[in-house]
Amino acid sequence: MAQKHAIVAKNLQKSYGKLKVLEGIDFAVKPGTILALLGPNGAGKTTTIRIMSTLLDPDGGQAFINGYDVAEQPDNVRASIGLTGQYAAVDEYLNGRENLEMMGRLYRLSLQDTRDRAHELLKQFDLVEAGSRTVKTYSGGMRRRLDLAMSLIASPPIIFLDEPTTGLDPRSRMTMWEIVKQLAKHGTTILLTTQYMEEADYLADRIVVIDGGKVIAEGTPDTLKAKVGSDRLEITVSKQSNFEKASKAINEKDVKLDEESRTISIASKGGVGTLKRVLQKLEDGKIDVENFSLHRPTLDDVFLTLTGHTATKDTEETDKAKGKK
Repeated sequence: MAQKHAIVAKNLQKSYGKLKVLEGIDFAVKPGTILALLGPNGAGKTTTIRIMSTLLDPDGGQAFINGYDVAEQPDNVRASIGLTGQYAAVDEYLNGRENLEMMGRLYRLSLQDTRDRAHELLKQFDLVEAGSRTVKTYSGGMRRRLDLAMSLIASPPIIFLDEPTTGLDPRSRMTMWEIVKQLAKHGTTILLTTQYMEEADYLADRIVVIDGGKVIAEGTPDTLKAKVGSDRLEITVSKQSNFEKASKAINEKDVKLDEESRTISIASKGGVGTLKRVLQKLEDGKIDVENFSLHRPTLDDVFLTLTGHTATKDTEETDKAKGKK
């Protein structure tokens, strides 16, 4: 499996004293794809990333990055990855170009290769004009883009993104999403943790949901949503029409009626087809509809159903992991 996949986790385990953070995590990521690791606060997301990036030793299990064993071949692993953490790791007193060139030299690239690569990344991340400015003058979105660019200075085949858009405004977040999409499109393998469900839905080819240090679900975004339930069509009947007549006219399975709000809710896998059929029945019965909507399960619904929690920032877990190897 390690040879067929860019990233592999096998029965990963980690504890801090009596607290078990990981209790046997298993997953694999195919080359050139994006896998989102989701879970509520303290689920083990950041601990998993730290193990995969050689910053933390597991208590048990194995991890393979680009075919290399994380525990046995850490130098090879580090040469294969880029890492962007929850907070931008940039030097505020250097300008953008100097930050990139410093990272290039740390990776032992030649001076000319470092300068060429820095220029290329400044263009790719729309930072050419800001490249000569000190980073302390950058906005949050610009810092995050520079941080990601720095992780790409040596063109690694695998990138770890630990909540890369935390704190960004919607426009900056969308910019980062497009950059990440383009990286995967050009063959980079990406392991992503995020607290934004719409981010995972938009970016991920596959999702692994962990809770209590265990994998509780995995699959494509659509597969996970399908596990939650069907689409739900909600119709509000006008006060000028007879509510009881409307409910009889619909004649569908799994219908919930709320006479007080004059709402009819219908669970269906037919989606738009069901919507058209039901509205036609109401029209044929000369029943006026005040409004209607088609609700589809979201990843937030997946979270609530599978874990009983909402997805929140993994700060407690990160604090425990810092400085412990």
